[in-house]
Amino acid sequence: MAKKIRRIAVTTGDIDGIGTEIAAKALAKLGPTSGTSFYLWRSPKCPRAHLALIDRKFKRVSVSSWPEALSVTLTSAKQIIDICSNLPPPVWVETSAQSSYFGHIDGMVTAPLSKTAIAAAGMKDIGHTDILARVCKEKHLYQAFVGNKFNVLLLSAHLPIENILKDIKSENLERAVASADLLRKWLPKKAQRRPIALLGLNPHAGEDGLIGTQEQSIHKPLVKKLLAAGTNVVGPLVPDAAFFKENWEKYSVFVANYHDQGLIPFKMIHGQDSGLHITMGLPF
Repeated sequence: MAKKIRRIAVTTGDIDGIGTEIAAKALAKLGPTSGTSFYLWRSPKCPRAHLALIDRKFKRVSVSSWPEALSVTLTSAKQIIDICSNLPPPVWVETSAQSSYFGHIDGMVTAPLSKTAIAAAGMKDIGHTDILARVCKEKHLYQAFVGNKFNVLLLSAHLPIENILKDIKSENLERAVASADLLRKWLPKKAQRRPIALLGLNPHAGEDGLIGTQEQSIHKPLVKKLLAAGTNVVGPLVPDAAFFKENWEKYSVFVANYHDQGLIPFKMIHGQDSGLHITMGLPF
């Protein structure tokens, strides 16, 4: 029986952004990979220097459309499908998500895409996660961020502050912790043994109900329930102290209640030198 070839779409994001540089450097570092075929979406305006970097390791097979890309049969891992597309970059993401969802390809990797580009493409989505959720008809997707210092999963993504409280429900947090638990199992063995850390919502994690009651009514009962069910989780942690350096190796994944609670410390510590965003909850 012939070995199955994994087919991975790579979308390079904003035409005037850093996506093609990131993709080119990553592909050049990774090089041809046995059992894997890459489909690279890029604009005709892609800098020649970025293509030259890819060409050091791969032989590009250039096409102009996704149907054409899928029809090509590659004969070597050194070949890469080069989709020189005039379509808006958000459509690259949407098309790749649809193809992943229906099993035409096995997965996708995305470079940065601005919210304004998505709006200009005529979509109502507020980011990659919303495009993926719409295509897959999945309501509960979570943004996870894996770094070389610590890892974070967000309960809510691009949600206005005024709507955050509506989102913090026991069932929502339970699903988020379950996604964090799956992420934990993908980490190095040493990190897998560490508990998940659930952050509190309020200053001082509510200070026993003196500064907000969500920790008393939602977080603590949930942690008790999950521990009884065998999930290795602690919390609610005091948010402003949770990310102290001494805690980085105590916990496998920090589960944050909203976007900035998790991403401000993650980006502040990791900067632009490390960090990978994984969308959890996808059916592919």
